Amino acid sequence: MNTQALTTLLFLSVVALTIGITFWASRQTSGTADFYAGGRSFSGFQNGLAISGDYMSAASFLGISGAIALAGYDGFLYSIGFLVAWLVALLLVAEMLRNSGRYTMADQLAFRMRQRPVRTAAATSTVVVSIFYLLAQMVGAGTLVALLLGVENQAVKNFVIFGVGALMIFYVTVGGMKGTTWVQIVKAVLLMAGSALIVVLVLAKFDFNVSDLLGTAASNSGKGQAFLEPGLKYGVTTTSKLDFLSLGIALVLGTAGLPHILIRFYTVPTSRDARKSVLWAIGLIGTFYLFTLVLGFGAAALLSGDEAEQVATSKGNLASPLLAEAVGGGAGSTGGAVLLALISAVAFATILAVVAGLTLTSSASVAHDIYNSVIKHGQASEKDEIRMTRIAAGVIGLIAIVLAIPAQNLNIAFLVALAFAVAASANLPAIVYNMFWRGFNTRGAVWSIYGGLASSLILVFFSPVMSGKGLDPVTGANLSLLPASIDISWFPLENPGLVSIPLGFFFGWLGSVTSKEPEALDRYTELEVRALTGAGAEQAVIH
Repeated sequence: MNTQALTTLLFLSVVALTIGITFWASRQTSGTADFYAGGRSFSGFQNGLAISGDYMSAASFLGISGAIALAGYDGFLYSIGFLVAWLVALLLVAEMLRNSGRYTMADQLAFRMRQRPVRTAAATSTVVVSIFYLLAQMVGAGTLVALLLGVENQAVKNFVIFGVGALMIFYVTVGGMKGTTWVQIVKAVLLMAGSALIVVLVLAKFDFNVSDLLGTAASNSGKGQAFLEPGLKYGVTTTSKLDFLSLGIALVLGTAGLPHILIRFYTVPTSRDARKSVLWAIGLIGTFYLFTLVLGFGAAALLSGDEAEQVATSKGNLASPLLAEAVGGGAGSTGGAVLLALISAVAFATILAVVAGLTLTSSASVAHDIYNSVIKHGQASEKDEIRMTRIAAGVIGLIAIVLAIPAQNLNIAFLVALAFAVAASANLPAIVYNMFWRGFNTRGAVWSIYGGLASSLILVFFSPVMSGKGLDPVTGANLSLLPASIDISWFPLENPGLVSIPLGFFFGWLGSVTSKEPEALDRYTELEVRALTGAGAEQAVIH
């Protein structure tokens, strides 16, 4: 069996498995509690696996390993930020959110606020963050399948992106949260097993001597010792140092504001299970990011010639698949073909699981927060609300497809970092203020969300991400989203977190102190008791 036939078979097997899970889950789903929260029937371990599956996205598997392969130590800083972020989620968010919310992030905010403005703002932010994150997964899918099928035709890549979008819409509309969660659990197991296999094979090439691996990677990279030291990417200029600081803040604070991570805490029966979920997730994700260290430096050490050029031209996104082919015996070998197909199928499963979770989160927020709570004043039937969720999933999927096509030249870990910056700017300030500040009120919540969202989006639009980078000297590809002839970049940083996150907190404070809203103060004590002790949490779920 040739490489393409084997790859196609494994791809179809993965897709068939996930479709089968989705159909099975659809028969177990009977109402909004099942559709949005999986009936709150998952254990802490199961939810920890699902969180890991949701979090270890294409950005982690493809983007971070590629960033390490290209930038060495500075690339590894991405994974440190992603991991440390879970301490914020564990200490500030997990248990308290589970006790005081229901289905979406807005449920927790709206408990002590005026419903309509807060839910509208929270739903808007949820959709924007989810679409940013979806872009990264779509780009990863197009890059991956183009490599495996050996095509450079842009129309084929676009078709792949469309196919992934269609699949994610199917998962959400048919399987709901139960189907999505089981797909994420299966994907997490496949990803950990596949990564572990490649890590062992890479280390075996160096007799399990990590020092030899790092030395060879530094030598082969052409950058020498600088490849293993800070500063290769982020220490060249003052602007790059500030960009790294901005990136680090966004990564560490962004996780606790990601809507598709926050709703996972509603799928467990108790706050204790929510804590267990995060602890399991930290262990699994931490292990995985150690794997990416070996994958990235392994790619730098073992890939050369055409393979190294492919890694560079793909912005690092092809480092892990090409490394799998190399340790399996190289291009043209049976072992190389098998491992390339296996890892690519696992990466594709990664993309499918993450896009399903993102689409479910954003479409649920549109249906539950906008349609039911704002438009229907909480009077919509469960059947109508679920129908609206399915419609919203289709619309959001189409938007993500359209936006992903021009974003294919960007590193997907970088795209996810932008999503983290928006989440940390728009969502985290409102969540933290709501749980810990008695004086927080409706105006503060709305100003915080819209202020953080607008500032981060405006700064990204006028940053080098959108324009001003010019063309890649090697490939000739445009390095920004807008045409190379356009340059409107007056904001020097590629990640806006350093400015937009403090602005989100500032707008929340300013809105609160300029508004008098006694009803928010009256309900703070009740929210605090529920969040800290769990007392009344079940009643909140029922009513």
